[in-house]
Amino acid sequence: MKRLRNQQKGSIILVFLITLPFLILLAMYYMQLSLTSFQVARFDQLHTEAQLAADAGADYAVEQINQNASWAGTGTDVQLHSDSRLKTAFSASVTGDDSSKVVAVTGKTYWPASSTTPNRTVSIYVDLRPVAAGTYSVVTGEGGLSMNNNSKIVGGDVFVNGQINLANSAQIGLSTKPVTVEVADQACPQPPDSTYPRVCNSGEGSQPITINNSAHIYAAVTATNQTNGSGMSNTGLVAGGSVSPQALPTYNRAAQVAAVTNNMSGSDASCSGSETETWPANTKITGDVNISNKCKVTVQGNVWITGSLTMSNSSQLIVADTLGATVPNIMVDGDDGATFNNSSQLVSNSSGTGFEILTFYSKASCSPDCSSVTGTDLYNSRNVTTIALNNSASAPNTIFYSYWTQVQVGNSGQIGAVIGQTIKLNNAGTISFGSSTQLGGSTTWVVKGYRKQ
Repeated sequence: MKRLRNQQKGSIILVFLITLPFLILLAMYYMQLSLTSFQVARFDQLHTEAQLAADAGADYAVEQINQNASWAGTGTDVQLHSDSRLKTAFSASVTGDDSSKVVAVTGKTYWPASSTTPNRTVSIYVDLRPVAAGTYSVVTGEGGLSMNNNSKIVGGDVFVNGQINLANSAQIGLSTKPVTVEVADQACPQPPDSTYPRVCNSGEGSQPITINNSAHIYAAVTATNQTNGSGMSNTGLVAGGSVSPQALPTYNRAAQVAAVTNNMSGSDASCSGSETETWPANTKITGDVNISNKCKVTVQGNVWITGSLTMSNSSQLIVADTLGATVPNIMVDGDDGATFNNSSQLVSNSSGTGFEILTFYSKASCSPDCSSVTGTDLYNSRNVTTIALNNSASAPNTIFYSYWTQVQVGNSGQIGAVIGQTIKLNNAGTISFGSSTQLGGSTTWVVKGYRKQ
C-alpha cells in the first residue's frame, strides 16, 4: 500500500490552462463595463453642462433685448466657464419684430477645454412677447401690496393707492430692467372711521414703503410721504415726489346681469376627470363650480357665477377661438371667490385673448351688488382673499380683479395682471405680469414659451 501511494502522480497546470483565460476574460469584461459606465456618466455630465449654458444664454438674451429691443444676437460664442479640463459657452440669435420675437440659443460643452469642437450641444427656443406700453400690470387699492419670501414682480409697472411692504428676498423689477413704482399712501386714518380711506398726512403713521431683510426695489419710485430710499435703486426714490390716488377700473356688473340668456346649475357647470364642458355666452351659473382632474371647459362669452369657482389638478378654462379679441368676463359672487390650484390653467385663444376674472364679495351688507364700499366696511373687506392662485397655476393673458377684497398669489407662474384692494404675493418665485390694467406704465419683453429643438 505504501508503494502504491508513492507512485500516484498529478498536475495543476491543466487547471490553470482552463481557468486562467476565463479569469482574464472576466477581468476584461468588468474593465470594459467600468469604462462604459464612466463614459455614460461623463457624457451625461457634459450634456447637463450644455443645458445649463443654454439656459444661461436664454437669460442673457432676454436681458439684452430688454435693454435694446433691436439686439440681434451674440454673433459669436459667449464663454461662460473655462478651466484645465472643461469649457462651456453659448450662442444666441434673435428673429421677429415688434409684436413677437424668437430667441434661438445653443449651449456648448468642450472637453477637454482645448478642444475646438463641442462634445455636447443643447439647442432651445424662447418665444417672447412685449408688454404693451403705457400699462400697469399690478394695481392695488388702499389695502396695498405685500410681498415676502422669494416673491418677485417682473415685466410690469406697479401702482399702489395704499402702502407697500416687502420682506425676506422679495423684489420688484430687475437690476437690468427696472420698472416704475408709484405709491399714493391712501391708508389713513388708523384706526379707520367713516372717512377711510384718505391720503395720510406727513408724519401720520409709518412711511408708505417698508423694506426689510434683503428685499429690494429696482425702479423709479415715487411715493407720497416717503423719505427713506434704502433698498431702492435704478433709479431709486424720487426725492419729494408725490402721487395722487387713482380710482380703480370700473366694470358694469349690472349690464352683465341684465344680459343673461342662459342658466346652468353649479353641478351641471362642474366637471372632473378628462371630461369636456362648454359654457355658452351670457350664462348665469347658480351655486359653486368645481373644475378638476384635467377637465377642460371652453367659455364662449361672459359668465356669472353666484357661488365660488375652484380649479385644480391640471384642469383648464379655455377662451373660445370664436371670441377673437373679445375678452370673456367671469363674475364670481361667493364669499370663497375664485381659487386656482395645482397646475390649473386659464388658456388664451389663438388670438392671445385671455379672461377677466372679477370677484364682488365684500363685508358690506349690500354685497355682492355694492356700487361703492368705503369706511370700516372697506377696511374689513380688504384682507379677505377672494382670488387665490397657488401651486403652479398660470394665466398668462388673464386679468384678476378683486373689486373690494384681496388677490393672493403663491408659487405660480405667468399671470396677465392683477387688481385688488390688496395684493399679497407669497412664496411665489418670479411672476411675469404681461397684460394691461389700463392705467399708465412702461414696456418690456416677457417669456411666453420655451421649447427644445
